[in-house]
Amino acid sequence: MAHQYPLQHLVGQLRHGDLSRRQFMQAATALGIGTATASLLASGAASQEASPAASPEAATAVAPAAGTEGQERGAGGDLRIIQAQAPTVLAAHSATGSKDSFAGNLVMEPLLGYQQDGSLHPILAASVPSVEDGSVAQDLTSVTFTLREGVTWSDGEPFTANDVIFTWQWVTNPDNASVNIDTWAVIASIEAPDDLTAVATFTGPQVAWFEAFTGSDWGIIYPAHVFGNDPANLNEAFLSTPVGTGPFKVDSFAPNDAAQFSANENYREPNKPFFASVSFKGGGDEISAGRAVVQTGEYDYAWNVQAEPEIIEQLRSSGDQGKILQNVNTTVESFYLNFSDPNAEVDGERSHKDTPHPFLTDAAVRQALNLAINRELISEEFYGDGELAEANVLAGNPFFTSPNTSWEFNLEAAAQMLDDAGWTLDGDTRAKDGVELSLTYATPINQVRQKTQAVVKADLESIGIAVELVQVDPGIFFDGAAGNDQNFQHFYWDLATISSGPSSAVPVSFVNKWYAGENGENISQQSNSWTAPNIQRWQSPEFDALYEELLVATTLEEASRILIAINDLVIGEVVCIPIVLRPFYNAVSNRLREENVGNDNGFASPYWNIANWNLAEA
Repeated sequence: MAHQYPLQHLVGQLRHGDLSRRQFMQAATALGIGTATASLLASGAASQEASPAASPEAATAVAPAAGTEGQERGAGGDLRIIQAQAPTVLAAHSATGSKDSFAGNLVMEPLLGYQQDGSLHPILAASVPSVEDGSVAQDLTSVTFTLREGVTWSDGEPFTANDVIFTWQWVTNPDNASVNIDTWAVIASIEAPDDLTAVATFTGPQVAWFEAFTGSDWGIIYPAHVFGNDPANLNEAFLSTPVGTGPFKVDSFAPNDAAQFSANENYREPNKPFFASVSFKGGGDEISAGRAVVQTGEYDYAWNVQAEPEIIEQLRSSGDQGKILQNVNTTVESFYLNFSDPNAEVDGERSHKDTPHPFLTDAAVRQALNLAINRELISEEFYGDGELAEANVLAGNPFFTSPNTSWEFNLEAAAQMLDDAGWTLDGDTRAKDGVELSLTYATPINQVRQKTQAVVKADLESIGIAVELVQVDPGIFFDGAAGNDQNFQHFYWDLATISSGPSSAVPVSFVNKWYAGENGENISQQSNSWTAPNIQRWQSPEFDALYEELLVATTLEEASRILIAINDLVIGEVVCIPIVLRPFYNAVSNRLREENVGNDNGFASPYWNIANWNLAEA
């Protein structure tokens, strides 16, 4: 019989001498664990008394940079990017979604980045810290970064450890309403013994000590001098025209529309970037964006061409200007349920955390919804592969994917569950105690999601749940402005479809989206300008306890166990209903050197390697 937790079982066998290190590595990689993570688990399991390195190790591979030797900065002319989900801001710590932090990644950088297997590589840091070299404390309570020499901001000012200190101070200042405050709040202090050394001390042991400093979502470093070294300076102009250390700088930016970038003349590699400028167009629809790359050649790159399989194949077969590349990573398309009442108003605020939803707080209703979702049909017809139907919210990496869950499509069982719970038919719609089972179901506009809506509406209405479909322009749905009550942070619907997935190998910050906090402070609400991550207004002491246990985990094995337990709780309580492990389709022009685009890195921004983008050989 298969072990309930196969990865943890392997670690236990190695620890007790039942497997050699070589056998463990072979078995772990067969499960899909990256070699870097498998190696660290092996090191940590060598002795029960050992203090293992609790993080992905440094990447052995380097960022692809074919053909960059001898090239001249700016010789490539204009690079043209189209992104259907237009960015609203360019500053990651105020981002309303990946669309913002991705676009900002052309300009701004973190200390570390992720490779495809979750291993780490240095960006603004000179090297990846580790327990082995003493730069990460044995008890995981501190980390010392040595910063890369010779780095300047695009305005010519030097990059120093003070910028790392300032970023921590700015992000953790509640008045700035940073979306990443919780990720950085685990840091108790950062000190700079010299300009190129930053020593971060945590509030306790941190298995994911690297998370705040890594990747385009959490790890972006801000320039202290642009804020007058004042962490209380909100500097709203910086949201649109940030100063960075990356390969490009901002020339102009129109939120939810377009941006123009030019090569950063102070970029640390004198022959990069190859392109003199980037014309970045946002908005429109995904299919038109794909066509603009592969058929008309109007653009060079389009991220996230979400379309039905037949449309993807049409694009592939009918275009001679580019290719459609596929990447399946950790992103899951899910139904997010609102645990507050979107129709009750409290002090001018709907979906208030203290107004329970009139029927989605009933576990029987949530379980019935779960049974009524035809995942296989949706994943087969609209995503091209019925095998991608998903039962977990943490998926795509065996390190955190639970073996304990399953899904079932059974309308008869769903109807019976509602009958047993007292939700009886009154005409076409069920009701109980004067409350009708009638819900609003919102998605950002695109063809795949609208077709999914049609399937779900028909199935739910067949069991007596009335459904009103809401379609919102993506530029509005993902726009986090406090005055925009049609965005997903306000969540003024009963149900919404959202794609999300971990952007970290140990996704502590990702699961923070279900943490409520002692007084509900982590819940999106008017008092925090709807910037807190818990948009579903779910409040669970059991989840909060698990999350707080994760915060003090000290080994990868322990973190894996807790993450699986977190997933199982979210699924068991039907907080989210996962549908499909989403394939991503990106359109790449034939004129670009494909290997340098780095399309297969699911942990990183699509523009993570844009400093090395160049033209294909003639």
